[in-house]
Amino acid sequence: MTAIEHGFLLTRDSHDHSRHTEIILWVTTPQGPARLVIEGEQPVFLLRQDQAERAEQALDEAGITTRSRPLDMHTFAHQPVVAFYFLTLDRARKARRLLKERGLTLYEADIRLQDHYLTERFVYGSLEFTGQPRDCGSYTEYRRVRVRPGQYQPSFRVVSLDIECSAKGELYSVGLSGQSDRQDNDGLVIMIGPQPARLEGDTAIHWVENEAGLLTALVEILGRWDPDIIIGWNVINFDFRLLLKRAERHNITLLLGRGEQDWQKRVHWRERAGENEQGFITIPGRVVIDGIESLRAATWHFDSFSLEFVARTLLGKGKDTEDVDNRMAIITHDFHHNKEKLARYNLEDCRLVQEVFDHTRLLDYLRLRSQLTGLELDRLGGSVAAFTNLYLPKLHRAGYIAPNLPEGGGLASPGGYVMDSLPGLYDNVLVLDFKSLYPSIIRTFLVDPLGLVEGLKEPEEAVPGFRGALFSREKHFLPEIIRSLWAQRDEAKREKDAARSQALKIIMNSFYGVLGSGGCRFYDTRLASSITMRGHAIMQQTARWIEEQGYQVIYGDTDSTFVHLGAELSEEQADNVGRELEQMINTRWRQTITEEFQLESYLELEFETLYTRFLMPTIRGMVTGSKKRYAGLKKNKDGTELVFKGLETVRSDWTDLAKTFQIALFEKVFAGESPEQLVQDAVAETLAGKHDDQLIYRKRLRRRLDEYVKNVPPHVRAARRADELNRQHGKPERYQHKGWISYVITVAGPEAVEWQQSPVDYQHYIDKQLQPVADGVLPFVGLDFLALVDNQQGLF
Repeated sequence: MTAIEHGFLLTRDSHDHSRHTEIILWVTTPQGPARLVIEGEQPVFLLRQDQAERAEQALDEAGITTRSRPLDMHTFAHQPVVAFYFLTLDRARKARRLLKERGLTLYEADIRLQDHYLTERFVYGSLEFTGQPRDCGSYTEYRRVRVRPGQYQPSFRVVSLDIECSAKGELYSVGLSGQSDRQDNDGLVIMIGPQPARLEGDTAIHWVENEAGLLTALVEILGRWDPDIIIGWNVINFDFRLLLKRAERHNITLLLGRGEQDWQKRVHWRERAGENEQGFITIPGRVVIDGIESLRAATWHFDSFSLEFVARTLLGKGKDTEDVDNRMAIITHDFHHNKEKLARYNLEDCRLVQEVFDHTRLLDYLRLRSQLTGLELDRLGGSVAAFTNLYLPKLHRAGYIAPNLPEGGGLASPGGYVMDSLPGLYDNVLVLDFKSLYPSIIRTFLVDPLGLVEGLKEPEEAVPGFRGALFSREKHFLPEIIRSLWAQRDEAKREKDAARSQALKIIMNSFYGVLGSGGCRFYDTRLASSITMRGHAIMQQTARWIEEQGYQVIYGDTDSTFVHLGAELSEEQADNVGRELEQMINTRWRQTITEEFQLESYLELEFETLYTRFLMPTIRGMVTGSKKRYAGLKKNKDGTELVFKGLETVRSDWTDLAKTFQIALFEKVFAGESPEQLVQDAVAETLAGKHDDQLIYRKRLRRRLDEYVKNVPPHVRAARRADELNRQHGKPERYQHKGWISYVITVAGPEAVEWQQSPVDYQHYIDKQLQPVADGVLPFVGLDFLALVDNQQGLF
């Protein structure tokens, strides 16, 4: 009997070989890497039966061999379909192009052969397989392979990579840290230059003669270390982009992948044209994962995604300097005069990236996401692909094929519910949140693509949605998918598995957006509207029920309701009201949904927070209540905590002056103390230059400098002036190709911090930083900023 092996997918690909197809799956197994070769799978696409004869005739005339057969499957319009099979990928590509030119409609023609093979077998990340093994030295190759879903939890071999180079992109060194042929190690730096007679430190350095030697050594060492995963910081669009450019310059092919033949090891690079100039890299048998994009995919947020900033925020440590000019100058100096110091610096970057990955459990998150959805480890975003992977094989078994993308991108669906707020300074404000509102609406009201098709076909017993939607009570998949993910998340929470819980939350919450996205083949405005508009109705009815109890709803936002109880209640009494409202609302929804729809309610309201003091501001310069902006004071285990949402304190585009002033101002107001002296002191001290270290703006340049034409904001003006001065002083330009700039407003206008030559415009900071913050609070305590500070300003 053939042994059953266990593995986890690293890379997948397909190609034509000897007049048939091969799917190549690279997996990591308990015994090491393995190459699975699946032969003879046929590319397929579908057409409506009424177009099949025209398609067959067109293909026959073009000499493209195909095999077609009717399927017991239908489009969402209940039209029967025919499948067209091809022996090779090349024939399928030519057939697709030809039939589209003839105006025929193809279905599921864009699904890659390897993805079709895996998802139809419900293989997501982990798998079990059988096959005929062949020992290839560093890996095992299997043929006559069969696969099925598995539960294997891999232990990846991970290497962190970082390069150092000149301002012109000339390579100096490459640092590697992680797991090598010697297991865990202290890292290695490949350095250009002659080996010194004596080294002072213990950094392992592999010396090479020149840049070509560095690239050749990188291929040899990575092949020997044989990692499953290569990590880094901007590692794809900087490090690997530059490595490939320098290799091309030296006519060197980077054979960094796994395999016996050179063509099997070749690195593949593709680039998506557009504003971001995003590059994508494929290395057979290895996965390259960028720390920045992976953190974003896992919903981490930082004011800056520089390695220095993220490392200091998460780990409490960073590099010696984050000043770009100084760092580049130091790197170049050390390359020529102190290569051992440069090697230590290079390796420090590698280790910081490793520690950030370990601290955030990024690889755990990506592994879990792959096991849940079938997404590749390095697939960033991918919500549409994740939904398709989960939904399509179930749909096929129900006798339907997927629709194509909507023409023109589809119609916009309503957004989340946001209530007009009642501005004011309040005592005792409860926040009641619906737990995962949109997923719970999908579960409760059976919102589902197949359910919509079947509900419209048999409307008598269907569940009503919005915009004409009707959903089948019996035939649907998405509510069960949500139920399964929900149960797994509850289990992850009980086990305190934060990475797993976060992966499940992101996947579950993405399904509404997918159904409302014109980039998804299952898009239908009736689906997304039946979620968001149901959310509107739920929030509005919840508010009415609360107000029937004699309490005031002052704000509502997507899934949160803010309830003012009044100052006469103690903290304990307010807590009791919160629990009573939670229980009452959940009971009312269970009763209502049972009576009106004959369905079980999965809506769950939670009493989340009690703010003992709370401020809902107005829109700046108006009397209308603000939205998504508030501040509150709540108790925690360490005492009290100030919470800001959408205000200057939590926004990266405001100065530290505004942030520290706002915190101090709210502390005064929430404590019931007069803020008059605080405001006057803040203005006087700013005018006296006592807060100059807090006046720096930091903003991102999202485009090239020459692309700002009509509207030129202050940070762009500062960047242009800084690079003009850089050129005059023989320094490299810093700001031409996006990035971040720190600047101050001076009497001569905005100036970059490193090139500040004019006195600070203090009045700007009074008018644009202190006054807007104060105006958001002072009217609620009967004060006016200008009236308080006019005398102070007159003294300077």
